[in-house]
Order: sequence, then structure tokens, then C-alpha cells
Amino acid sequence: MSIGIIGAMDEELELLLKEMNILRKECKANREFNFGEIFSKEVVIVRCGIGKVNAAICTQILIDDFSVEKVINVGIAGGIGKDVLPGDIVIGENLVQHDMDTSAFGYKIGQVPGIDTYDFKCDDTLIELAKKACESFEVNNYFQGRIVSGDQFIANIDKINWLNENFNALACEMEGASIAQVCCLNKVPFVVIRSISDNANNGAHMDYEKFMPIAIKNSTYIIENMLKLM
Repeated sequence: MSIGIIGAMDEELELLLKEMNILRKECKANREFNFGEIFSKEVVIVRCGIGKVNAAICTQILIDDFSVEKVINVGIAGGIGKDVLPGDIVIGENLVQHDMDTSAFGYKIGQVPGIDTYDFKCDDTLIELAKKACESFEVNNYFQGRIVSGDQFIANIDKINWLNENFNALACEMEGASIAQVCCLNKVPFVVIRSISDNANNGAHMDYEKFMPIAIKNSTYIIENMLKLM
């Protein structure tokens, strides 16, 4: 069983790649796919780049060319839920594209036309593994709920309030929902896990450069512990 692991930035995958016994590397769609093992588990790790299109391309390649049976997406996100603080973890229960808007044709904002689901649901087994992984090391707090994605860096409090009111989301970022959509269409189990960097909704902020090592540590520990539990 091979597991695809996707991060948007090099920093998010750096420690995992150091732990990995890399057997080969392949370049596809101008992205480097690292195939090998971690804790005797067969994995393929790729930095997809920022944004939904990049993430979707890499996810489909993982499924088509590397035959991954599960997908885990890790990275950083902004908090939306008022109790979600910098350093916390949000485990995606479901994902919605907040910038998908065909409401002029009668669709709910976030609904992808032609697909018979509004939100893309993460795999229950992978959610439970992620929760157990969070409990196995010192993380501030972890939450389970909706994550929203869009090709926008959200820094406006009015927009954050809009996301909260319309989607009841815990976090927002730029890749997860597209990974979720590809996995759902291909019937591949997946989970999206995010380390929170800031939350303008409750006035909590953390310097990005100071937060990055915390996010890397959290993401790495969660993935490692999930692999050990599989």
C-alpha cells in the first residue's frame, strides 16, 4: 500500500524527506515526486506548489502514475474558528472551495456544478489516525471540522467573518479542497491536516518566521505517527 503525501512548500516537507529512504525521484509536470519508505511504509512525497490547480495536478499524478491508495495533505492555514489559536491543529472533516461561485445559476456558493456533493468528506479512518497522532505528542490543541480553500491569501477580517458565517469553517488555505475533489472523484481515501499560523477573527497573531519551525515540527510528527499507526 502506497501513501501520497502532499505539501505546498518545501519547508513543510523538509524534515519528512530527511526521514525518508528515497528509492527514486521522478519529475512530472515540473514537480519532483520522491518515492521511498518511512517506517517501512511505502510513500510518495511531493511539493505541489501554492494554489488549487497545482495541488490538483499533483494529486492526479499520484493516483494515476504512482497508484497511491491514500492521500495525506499537510501544511499551514489561517484560523477562522474563534477558539482556534496559532500552534493548534485542524483535522479536516470536510472541505469546500470558498471561491467557487456560480450562484448566478442558482447554486450555493462553494458548490461545484456537476458534482453531487457540496463538501468533500475526509476518510473517517484517516481522521481517527490523525487524532491519535495529535494525542501522541505535545500539540497545543487539535480540532476537527470544515476547512475551506481558495486561490486567495485571506488577510481581511471582513472576509474571514464572511467565511465563518457562510461556511462555519475552522481554517482557510489554498490547496486542500482541490486535493479533496480529485480524491473523491477517484474514490481515493484522503485527509487534510493544517497547522494554524494566525487567526484575525480572535486577534491572535504569530510572526510567520517564528511559526514556521512549529508548523514543520507539528506536520512532521503527525505524519510520522500516522505512518507508525497504519
